[in-house]
Amino acid sequence: MRAPVKLTLFGVGLVVLFGAASVTANAVVPQEVVDDWTKGSGDHAEMNSDDEAGSADMNGDRGMEGMDHAGAGMAMGLSQAENGFAIAGVTAPTETGSEGQLALTVTDTTGQVVTDFEREHEKELHLIVVRADGQQFRHVHPTMDPNGQWTIPWSWDEAGEYRVFADFVPAGGDGLTLSTTVSVNGDFTAAPAETEVTTSDVDSYEVSVAGDLIPGQNSALTLSVTDGGAPVTALEPYLGAFGHLVALREGDLAYMHVHPEGEEPDPDDLSGPDVTFMANVPTAGRYLLYFDFQIDGTVRSAPLVLDAGDEGSTVSLPRADNALNSQSDGDDDEHN
Repeated sequence: MRAPVKLTLFGVGLVVLFGAASVTANAVVPQEVVDDWTKGSGDHAEMNSDDEAGSADMNGDRGMEGMDHAGAGMAMGLSQAENGFAIAGVTAPTETGSEGQLALTVTDTTGQVVTDFEREHEKELHLIVVRADGQQFRHVHPTMDPNGQWTIPWSWDEAGEYRVFADFVPAGGDGLTLSTTVSVNGDFTAAPAETEVTTSDVDSYEVSVAGDLIPGQNSALTLSVTDGGAPVTALEPYLGAFGHLVALREGDLAYMHVHPEGEEPDPDDLSGPDVTFMANVPTAGRYLLYFDFQIDGTVRSAPLVLDAGDEGSTVSLPRADNALNSQSDGDDDEHN
């Protein structure tokens, strides 16, 4: 078992200047950024404006094929289209600080907009947005209008290249995770780190992870929450479980959606301090983990990082200074 590594602010890295908005669905990280990384996690802002001025069409070309949504250990979410379904009409503000909407639709094999979805983990569509370096992670739930357009108020705190994942189950079909990429104009500093992150502070809470990721095998990961050193036993159900974990493979941001072991809790149940997940990663490498947990109606996200495979492998790590965030479980669509 690894010794805990405290989450810290890492040094400055590459400053990247983004020009006009552009999108590629076959690569999240520009190659020149990857090259520099090998040489050398999100804040949820208030988003109340419905103004779509400054938005850009972000429909990328189809990239790598995704994997089965339900398959353990399957890397997925790298394709804009799969099994006859696609995400289309993706728009969002193109500048930091510009209030607007993030919007998208899901289309079927005939090109028609899909309006019938099954609820999975209490929602019909989960939207995951994260920058290429693992920063600015958001897990939100947009609303769908009668014409099948999903929208949520949106603004960007920082520039960069972002991947937008849509996780959903079309009625009568299998679960899918599709994605595209979005460029937000401006410069930002990507700061890779040199170690795993096994302990993360979120407000007064400390979240730690214990366990080893072994490629191709079921790996038990136990997330523990304490407050001032005392075990937290007031974890509330969130999305049908006592915690929610997203794992992204560093580099391509291949997406793995993991939920805890055990039965679905009743709405009034409490638990803690431990939540155990069974993860199965497909390859060696570095994995960026985002653990969502709810206490007193507020959902918080803790970023963590684990390596799978040989410990001596050369991998890069996202800066972790502003990935910690908290938000109220209220009428907005973030973490509802």
